[in-house]
Amino acid sequence: MIEDSRLLDVAEAWRREGRRVAIATVVSTWGSSPRPAGSLLVVDERGEMLGSVSGGCIEGAVIREAMEVMRGAPPRLLEFGVSDEQAWEVGLACGGRVQVYVEAVE
Repeated sequence: MIEDSRLLDVAEAWRREGRRVAIATVVSTWGSSPRPAGSLLVVDERGEMLGSVSGGCIEGAVIREAMEVMRGAPPRLLEFGVSDEQAWEVGLACGGRVQVYVEAVE
């Protein structure tokens, strides 16, 4: 896996190539969480992605939100945790809570 510190360089390179790009960032965690705060996921409009915000358990939901943001929706703060029905749907059964901020790269 590419280091989080290099993912911003990848996002910039993809934008220079003319791709639409979004970045998802873990902004906070509580309890058990697969990835720490500061972890990144970079996504382009074709669904190509690098990085991880959860080790796979919420990536699908985050990518769907990233696609919306790339199409012009405002940035959003997503929250997943074991008390949310959506968390079980996307597979976050690790016992913790995670907040992910999704924004387009301009």
